[in-house]
Amino acid sequence: MITLIIVTHVLVSVLLILAVLIQGGENVDITAAFGGVSQAAFGPRGAVTTLAKITWVLGFIFMCTSISLAVWSTKKGSGSVLEHAPRSAPASKSPTPAPAKK
Repeated sequence: MITLIIVTHVLVSVLLILAVLIQGGENVDITAAFGGVSQAAFGPRGAVTTLAKITWVLGFIFMCTSISLAVWSTKKGSGSVLEHAPRSAPASKSPTPAPAKK
């Protein structure tokens, strides 16, 4: 189950990045290129494009998978990584030499 969520999270992340990069900014008309005032700034925003809807859906899925991965990581057993490390024999210490007598 967790593997499916991780694969979905990575796939949605890549698609979300692509969807955001494909979209244009707010002032994507000829007047913005020459420093003029866009009519969109004073008029209605207009219809939401299909790409914007896809971005919202991908963002929602991304948030859901992020939250589920965060919850899953807290449910996993807590403890140290070193608890599961193979134990090795302690290195034998060489005896300390006695101080030299004068």
